[in-house]
Amino acid sequence: MSHTLTETSTTATTSIPPTLQLRGEVGLLRVRPVVQYEGGGTFGAEVEGVDWSKPIPDDVVDQLIALEDKYAVLIFRQTGLDNDGHIAFSQQLGADLEVNPFYYGRENDRVGEPYLWDVGNIELDGSLVKPNSRRWHHSLGNTLWHTDSSYHQRRSKYSLLLSHGDPVRGGSWTHFADTRQAYTDLPEELKLQLEDLIVEHDLWHSRKLGSPVVYGNPLPHEKAAKPPAYHRLVQISPGGQKALYLAAHAKTVSGMSLEDSQKLLWKLIDHCTQPKYVFSMEWLNAGDMVWWDNRQSMHRANPYTEDMTARDVRRSTVIDDGPLAWGVPDAKSLFTTA
Repeated sequence: MSHTLTETSTTATTSIPPTLQLRGEVGLLRVRPVVQYEGGGTFGAEVEGVDWSKPIPDDVVDQLIALEDKYAVLIFRQTGLDNDGHIAFSQQLGADLEVNPFYYGRENDRVGEPYLWDVGNIELDGSLVKPNSRRWHHSLGNTLWHTDSSYHQRRSKYSLLLSHGDPVRGGSWTHFADTRQAYTDLPEELKLQLEDLIVEHDLWHSRKLGSPVVYGNPLPHEKAAKPPAYHRLVQISPGGQKALYLAAHAKTVSGMSLEDSQKLLWKLIDHCTQPKYVFSMEWLNAGDMVWWDNRQSMHRANPYTEDMTARDVRRSTVIDDGPLAWGVPDAKSLFTTA
């Protein structure tokens, strides 16, 4: 059973770390870790004490980034942020935000904000996404374990997902997996085998996995907008730990066939998503926000269903500016599979 995080239940672990308090210029940040491993590592934390009603002071931003480096996923409840506040805080975390490509036209996007992705399930007219529409099938890839934008050659660093409107209790969850502790626990012999491997990441590969009929052959403009990217399988996390850089977008491994690549990659994804490395966050209120580091975690969403309730969630994505941000751009020649 994976760990769950709700208003009344911090974690399913038997030993819960105490609430930590960090003093800044404007008061205390209270930090409740979600998962604590026997060896002392932690994953995920709920943070209170940030005054979201005004720009966040630099010293508080620095503290939050240090917490993000440590926990990989931070949860904030009832922030009161709107689109502008969401974007402004994201820009405090990195110089560049990803721009929404508006696959179906900006005029057809309910949010219409270039720095935000509408990852909810609501159409322009307020109805829910229609079963078997292209948007419905595109969303199926989001239910696979993935890392945002690993299919970009300059990858993303952070994702920040904010809820608008009160979700129905018990109906809206996001799930997170720790790729640092999962790497640490691998056999040493396997670590040596993985150390120098490079992986091709392709958005249309994961969309095909999620919906092979509709996305078996992506549209030409879709393929042109999102070509593959190449990144090392084993990375160094911001906290200095080694981590697996994985996603459902991961298609082929250098020196391997597509079939053998998929066997290895899904063996590793299955390893990372064992219950001991996973927690599930329930969306409880408007203004709830979760901020995760794509370099040291994976995540997935609940699937769309015909009896689902409305979910209005919007995501900003901070582009990576670290030493491994650009991956291995000259690695294309190592991959011969179609």
